[in-house]
Amino acid sequence: MKVSLTVNGSAIETEILPLLRLSGFLRDVLGLTGLKEGCCEGECGACTVLLDQKPVNSCLMLAFQAQGHEILTIEGLGKADITGLQQAFLDVGAVQCGYCTPGMVLAAEGLLRANPCPDEGEIRHGLAGNICRCTGFETIVQAVFSESAVRRGMGR
Repeated sequence: MKVSLTVNGSAIETEILPLLRLSGFLRDVLGLTGLKEGCCEGECGACTVLLDQKPVNSCLMLAFQAQGHEILTIEGLGKADITGLQQAFLDVGAVQCGYCTPGMVLAAEGLLRANPCPDEGEIRHGLAGNICRCTGFETIVQAVFSESAVRRGMGR
């Protein structure tokens, strides 16, 4: 079947198998391997992408369901350089093994786009679908707080 969508700002039109997951399409067909597949059941969040600016688990969608939509992966988030959010993750040590990081950053980006001034509870809720076994989440929450402050002009 034919699918047309936008991925990281580029229009894509291609033939796909009807049962191809969006995660498989992005990783295996388009070569966007920053996206990780962990559980393939929507439990870990490693495959999180932004679909029309909202975080989704790409393992739970078939590629054809993205027809006509805009997808943003970690590769598209900071095309030329890392973003302020990615730098905040580095600054506070919210990155350890790195497996969850792309999905966690995109979940946080989606949250900050929808709510530029989240409180701690809203941050934790926004990241709840993403699992990190290394950091204990405190530094991740701190990174999102930090970037929220920067985006509101209050510095790091």
